[in-house]
Amino acid sequence: MLSRVTTPQDLDDRFRSVVGRLTVPQPEATRPAVAPHLPVRDGGSLTGDQALELFEAQLTSRHLDLAARWLRSFGEGYYTIGSAGHEGNAAVAAAVRGTDPALLHYRSGAFYCARAAEVREVAAVRDVLRGTVASSYEPIAGGRHKVFGNHDLNIIPTTSTIASHLPRAVGLAFAIERNRRSAAAPGRPSPSALRRAPADPPRWPTDAIVVCSFGDASVNHAAATAAFNTAGWCDHSGLRMPILFVCEDNGLGISVRSPEGWVAAALRSRPGLRYAAADGCDLVEAYEAAAEAAGWVRRNRRPAVLHLSMVRLMGHAGADAEVAYRTPAEIARDLDRDPLIATARLLVEATLATPEALLARYDEVGWQVRKVAEEVLGEPKLVSAAEVVAVLAPRRPVRVSRAVTDAASRAAGPLAAARATAFAGRLPEDAGPLTLAQSINATLTDALLTDPGVLLFGEDVAAKGGVYGVTKGLRDRFGASRVFDTLLDETSILGLALGAGLAGLLPVPEIQYLAYLHNAEDQLRGEAATMQFFSRGAYRNPLVVRIAGLAYQEGFGGHFHNDNAVAVLRDIPGLVVALPSRGDDAAGMLRSCLAAAAVDGSVCAFLEPIALYHTRDLYVDGDAEWLAPYAPPDQWGATHVPVGRARVYGLGSAEDLTIITFGNGVRMSLRVAVRLAAEGIGTRVVDLRWLSPLPAADIIREASATGRVLVVDETRRAGGVGEGVIAALVDAGYVGVARRVASVDSFIPLGNAARHVLVSEDAISHGARALLAR
Repeated sequence: MLSRVTTPQDLDDRFRSVVGRLTVPQPEATRPAVAPHLPVRDGGSLTGDQALELFEAQLTSRHLDLAARWLRSFGEGYYTIGSAGHEGNAAVAAAVRGTDPALLHYRSGAFYCARAAEVREVAAVRDVLRGTVASSYEPIAGGRHKVFGNHDLNIIPTTSTIASHLPRAVGLAFAIERNRRSAAAPGRPSPSALRRAPADPPRWPTDAIVVCSFGDASVNHAAATAAFNTAGWCDHSGLRMPILFVCEDNGLGISVRSPEGWVAAALRSRPGLRYAAADGCDLVEAYEAAAEAAGWVRRNRRPAVLHLSMVRLMGHAGADAEVAYRTPAEIARDLDRDPLIATARLLVEATLATPEALLARYDEVGWQVRKVAEEVLGEPKLVSAAEVVAVLAPRRPVRVSRAVTDAASRAAGPLAAARATAFAGRLPEDAGPLTLAQSINATLTDALLTDPGVLLFGEDVAAKGGVYGVTKGLRDRFGASRVFDTLLDETSILGLALGAGLAGLLPVPEIQYLAYLHNAEDQLRGEAATMQFFSRGAYRNPLVVRIAGLAYQEGFGGHFHNDNAVAVLRDIPGLVVALPSRGDDAAGMLRSCLAAAAVDGSVCAFLEPIALYHTRDLYVDGDAEWLAPYAPPDQWGATHVPVGRARVYGLGSAEDLTIITFGNGVRMSLRVAVRLAAEGIGTRVVDLRWLSPLPAADIIREASATGRVLVVDETRRAGGVGEGVIAALVDAGYVGVARRVASVDSFIPLGNAARHVLVSEDAISHGARALLAR
């Protein structure tokens, strides 16, 4: 029966057969029956009552897996990656607290059921089955994905992207510990508490630990390596990191075996991580190891990893035929370790239950699960695109604008003296026109001052003040707890930010160069942008990531320091992509991004054109036309730049040609436009400012005003921003003429060779004249 493949019927039949043959031991004088309130096994601490409760969670998880396969058999179930064989993770749920945030592996179903049993209002069976059938009533993702997540259970939803949630878990542990230390300071509440309304206290207790589970194959993933390394690096540096990693090791990554001993060797070798191992199929052993590891993490506020040996039953997912890559002996060996049968045997041997009672309970739970499965089949599904995307990235521009003015009121009112001190008595609005870099520095200073939850961090941002001096002096003004250097790993930088945002802070990480972001872009795509989507806003990770990028640096560069590839950012649903070209826009846009993150939980990429950081002149040397004054707080509301609104410059009559551009293209286009104006040709130059969402209304209005559009795109011709602009024109029914000038589809070479592939003023001028000649 079990020689070729394990089916739901096989598991069901085997459980009945094996448990039915168990015999209740006769009580002896030397070995009395176990009382429910006493340890279920000598030498352990798991009580009989606890074992019975965890068996209930294991039973429920198993029947949920069987129900998922049943639903899939007639096209009504959409997710069959089950937890069968991993039910020992229920012991981990019992070993930690219900107030400990958990980010779960997709086979941690019994953990979910065990924690739900602690909160009687949460119905684990209905929750999980609603996710399986994509019901819009599902409590966390609302039918958008089947995830283990529930705000009331402190279970944070994770995507199926392997190991991508581990860096976030590390960031969350960092933030929890930071909040704990801040709250412990006399008369000093935590920054996250300061950012909340009085009726909304911090989500997790100060002694909480983070629980993060994952599979053995995930150990090899770059994101996992980054998370382990960061946790160990922080521990080595004396930074506390209260996180318990739980590796649920079944020896397989779909069909690929983990080499014997590899996972243990890999986990043991991680510096700064305390290692423990246990048989995850043995409930008592798993519980004892989990309780000891969790207690150690909680007491010492240091990271640990618990390595649980488990089995995988019924293959990877629905149609997976294990016989293609596993021998019958291997399948049978795993069946002999079935944790559900092992717990049943434990209960019978402890005289806590009879085989008949366990089988009766097995049938009763199975009947209840099947009944709920039939009920959720008829529940509503998501029925429109609008319904699907409603929770993706809420936009409340009026509230964002109000948040900007509220910050201004604090800066000009109760924080006025502190602001003067932060700027060493010379306020930026009194310092004369500023460069782009200086404006960003001043805006970050005001943000750190007016919002105690703002954190600024990244490679070289603190002691050095950034490679280009943009963050110079900020650590000295606000201290190393607010502005700090990180290890050199973009995945970990973004992971720290995602966890900090989840904990109620407002992180502003820096990615040193745009080219370096590509090492870690899944943290934005798979984790940051999906959080509100997969939790219907119950969880959010407000984030403003500053990224130095684009080209045109003189005397320096090459591909990694002159990168013009932004398509990967524009392709992420819900992500706000800002790109200021001058100082006054940079200040207004950065304030908008910070406010949108705080108000709407927005995830924002703030691109900063390196070549314009310190640019002062526009038309001729010494004209200082590219400098801009810094607005005082009482003008922040008036200079607020709403997300998705462009800036328009009119030169001459502004009636003959519309140039739509951004970044370095703005300055080059203005230089071309002033030469055209001298010839009597009027041009309007549109600075997009926002690459996502594109300012479509402004694009259409300004294009229609002249009927001639030149798109100047310093990104690449294929996959560049210009494609989006042309598409917006076509979609709106634009009937004028249009032409595009873009950089060549090439990486950017070193030195003067870069001029051969990048947009130039000559190319803009030729494009404009060709368009005017039509």
